[in-house]
Amino acid sequence: MVMKVLKMVLITLVLCSISVLSLSCASKSESAPQNQVVTVQRGDLTVDITASGNLALSLKEDLAFEMAGTVEEVLVEEGESVEKGQVLAKLDTSEWDNELTKLELALLDAEINLENAELALEQAEEDTSTSITGDIASKTTDPKEIDILELKVKLAEARLEDAQEALDEAKKASPEVVAPFDGFITTVNVEGGDDILKGTVAVTLADPNKFEADILVSETDILQIKLGGNASVQVDAMQGMSLPAKVTHISPTATIQSGVVNYKVKVEVQSLETVMQERQQGQGGQQQQMPAMIPADFQLREGLTITVSIIVEQKTGVLLIPNGAITSQKGQSYVQVILPTGATEQRAIQTGISNWQYTEVTSGLSEGEKVVVLQGTTTTPTTQQPAGGIRIPGMGGFGQ
Repeated sequence: MVMKVLKMVLITLVLCSISVLSLSCASKSESAPQNQVVTVQRGDLTVDITASGNLALSLKEDLAFEMAGTVEEVLVEEGESVEKGQVLAKLDTSEWDNELTKLELALLDAEINLENAELALEQAEEDTSTSITGDIASKTTDPKEIDILELKVKLAEARLEDAQEALDEAKKASPEVVAPFDGFITTVNVEGGDDILKGTVAVTLADPNKFEADILVSETDILQIKLGGNASVQVDAMQGMSLPAKVTHISPTATIQSGVVNYKVKVEVQSLETVMQERQQGQGGQQQQMPAMIPADFQLREGLTITVSIIVEQKTGVLLIPNGAITSQKGQSYVQVILPTGATEQRAIQTGISNWQYTEVTSGLSEGEKVVVLQGTTTTPTTQQPAGGIRIPGMGGFGQ
């Protein structure tokens, strides 16, 4: 009985040892990194800073009444498209006519007062004569009275000037609110019958072709961004759409949230109309064709989620290798090169710009040579980078 038990225990231990050995071998086989061999190629390298944001209309204008009065009629509704020069709202002109009449009468009164003052001064000066030596020969008017009359003339001249300016200003002001550019009405603030003051905003007009976006850039990346720098905007709702943009503002002050320091950067998006025109020119051979296919009926809208990529550096036709092929020792970069014999050698290289996936090689490698990349260190491209991340659009093609 004891022998049978010992045999069973021995068999169990053997089986367990075999199982553990098998699992250990399988685990090592699965976890062992697979070396990847890539060929050194020439390509275009773009380093950009990427962040998400939302589209906003960049050209909005509050259109106000230039005078006080009573609103006679509002001729537009919210969301309505209008053309430059179109009347949007107007005041009751009877009040404006009465005001002009009052100002014209005030101007006439000022002209009469000036004429009377000048006439009185002339009469006073005629009653006083002087000799050749400058002495007063005959005197019937007090010199002080003449001084007073001269002051009255100057005062009458000033009042006439004020009356003329008031009338001119009133004539420049219009009882109508007119669209200064083509666009659409975003808000209407008044209605017929409202008594309003000068400067009351009647409607808000926006240009549907001008958009901008604000993004937050980290303190480590903000120094790379320059005013007027090129950028691109990808609309999340339309995969593959990319619109050119420009950096138009960099906030001088930081936005700090939970101890994280960011800076607000504004980009202005090129209009769809301009992009379509450039694409048509490209199809005619005058310019390169736009890479993004934009549907003819697509319309940008305020609030759309977008991904902004601000280009900080670009190079074309440079030698490129994946970042995973590079190791560093004491500040020197190295790669493992596959020789024609099949052997590998460690070689020192000099590098240039780099993004999240590829690095420029300035010396140490030649086009067509093969280098080793460990599978565990290869960066896998993603469809979207987080705020402040860096990517290389349209890059690929490395292989054995």
